[in-house]
Amino acid sequence: MINVELSNKIGKYTTFFCAILIITITMAIILVIAYKGLAIFTRDGVSLRNFFLTTKFNPDATPPEMGAATFIAGSVAVSLLALLFSAPFGIGLAIFMAEISRGWERKIMQPVIELFVGIPSVVYGWIGISVLVPFIRNNIGGMGFSLLAGGIVLAIMILPTIASVSTDSLRANPADIREGSLALGVTRWQTILMVMVPAAMPGILTSIVLALARAFGEALAVQMVIGNAIRMPTSLLAPMNTMTSIITMDMSGTVMGAVDNDVLWTLAFILLLISVVFILIIRTINRGRTAMG
Repeated sequence: MINVELSNKIGKYTTFFCAILIITITMAIILVIAYKGLAIFTRDGVSLRNFFLTTKFNPDATPPEMGAATFIAGSVAVSLLALLFSAPFGIGLAIFMAEISRGWERKIMQPVIELFVGIPSVVYGWIGISVLVPFIRNNIGGMGFSLLAGGIVLAIMILPTIASVSTDSLRANPADIREGSLALGVTRWQTILMVMVPAAMPGILTSIVLALARAFGEALAVQMVIGNAIRMPTSLLAPMNTMTSIITMDMSGTVMGAVDNDVLWTLAFILLLISVVFILIIRTINRGRTAMG
């Protein structure tokens, strides 16, 4: 009995310590990024308006020109473009796997989707440089390194997230609603599109938000094909830049405490805030699904 009580106490305090440790590490990361990210606004000539609404980026100027609008707009543009490409295919694939495919087809498709998830980002980027960029340059126009290339590569990367989560959501629907719809004489496709998909919509929306969150945070693959030009995304065929790209390219070449280093920390802080917003959206969606259930 003593050994059992002792083991229970050890387990209790160990799990409590792990929980406190995780919370402490998370809060420390948030505080450090927030502290460093807000430091840029204590400098002369740098304001919220200049930072978010101007496009000139020259840390060596006097006063420094710290317009980050190009990086923010680039991240938004490439992420939304990727979502525009991948969402229809991902949801369609989920409908096929959950409602149409037979057992052997599902056994083939599921490992393929999991394989896409396991491919490293650098492989996607390398294939983009070797295949996609030359194809765009030779058949569509421009330099090849462009918003279009970044959007396509990113769409392929986030497609498994949308497909997997949407499939699980469709499979979680009660069989009664499908059988009830068919019993009323509704066709199979009408049942899928008007009953099953709306019932699974909270999960599908969650998959889209998760995919968008990954799109905003992806750096290497996008950096390899997007061209990394500091300019606003005015054309699908023009090179541009994103927040993650500028951070990964310039962080190792800046001095801690310098103006350009502070800007990179600020961009990292913005990415952190975006992640928090996505988490809140997902929790809101799930809360609504629980309330409906």
